[in-house]
Amino acid sequence: MSEEVARPDKATGEKMQDTVPTGGVETTASTQSTTRQPGAPRNGGGAASVLRSGMGRNVGLVVALVLLCIVGVATAGDTFATGANVLTILRLAAVVGVVSIGMTFVITGGGIDLSVGAMLALASVWATTLATQQMAADYGVIFMVSTALLVGAACGLVNGLLVAYGKIVPFIATLAMLAGARGLAEIISDRKTQIITVNPFLDLFGGSFLGVPVLVWMFVIVAALGWVLLNRTTFGRRTFAVGGNAEAARLAGIKVQRHTVALYVLAGLCCGIAAVMLMARTTTGSSTHGQLYELDAIAAVVIGGTLLSGGRGTIVGTVFGVLIFTTLNNVFTLNNLSISAQSVAKGLIIVIAVLLQQRLAARATTP
Repeated sequence: MSEEVARPDKATGEKMQDTVPTGGVETTASTQSTTRQPGAPRNGGGAASVLRSGMGRNVGLVVALVLLCIVGVATAGDTFATGANVLTILRLAAVVGVVSIGMTFVITGGGIDLSVGAMLALASVWATTLATQQMAADYGVIFMVSTALLVGAACGLVNGLLVAYGKIVPFIATLAMLAGARGLAEIISDRKTQIITVNPFLDLFGGSFLGVPVLVWMFVIVAALGWVLLNRTTFGRRTFAVGGNAEAARLAGIKVQRHTVALYVLAGLCCGIAAVMLMARTTTGSSTHGQLYELDAIAAVVIGGTLLSGGRGTIVGTVFGVLIFTTLNNVFTLNNLSISAQSVAKGLIIVIAVLLQQRLAARATTP
């Protein structure tokens, strides 16, 4: 059968009917045409369109952060508004922030990683064993750093292989890594805290540059590199494609399995970097490092605007999400509120953020 489609006649400008085969059903398209002014928003008014955009979401995050700061000043007074406290917030945000950057890539690519905290702990323990520290004392701190990075990347590789080629659901694969990596860290350390005795390592990563802790500079560098990788490279475009529709990405020529592995390796590498930062901050390596970091990272990524279903991610939003949660924890601590109350607040914020995501996504798809 056929389908008739209206087209303008070149000579008269009037609508004519073209017949196009449809394989069994004959329909006639309306001859009425609609026009839209250039630059007019497709869905909703200009204000609504701005609010649904990446810039609008980031402005909302900035407003939320400012409101938190106002609450901090109102409840904790001068204690919150000091330069030392600001640096404390940034220092605490740096470690979780680097983990969250890696999590952003994984979630944008349609996956999730519950093992980031355990991978960080294993990397910190392996990099602070007596043998590793002795090698670092003999050959330089790069030996400790490279050990942490390699351990993190190796764990990420295992996750990626299980998800991409083993066809195991990311939730289950990374949950297994969470248990396995944490258990291996306990075995290696014998459940003891390992003290770092390599002073050059502590001097390098525990110091400051231009009055700002080195850890904060590391977070800034990782975030900047992550933004460039996600938004200005083929790797980033493929990440969006795989997260949006893996089958369509495969048909477009993207090696989905290989790319999925690369995303988990990248997340593991970020965990290795975060392990180095946490080792410098605490001067220890421990199997208890990174507990509940998976919750903090996922919360920061989600509140930042990255879709849990994949296909959309934002590094800038993740950075603001980390700062919001770290500032919230700081306000709670200064007001002597319990950790349990902090956890309840985080849970509520995550639920609200996901509900808002779903609502905005539904409006964006409404004609």
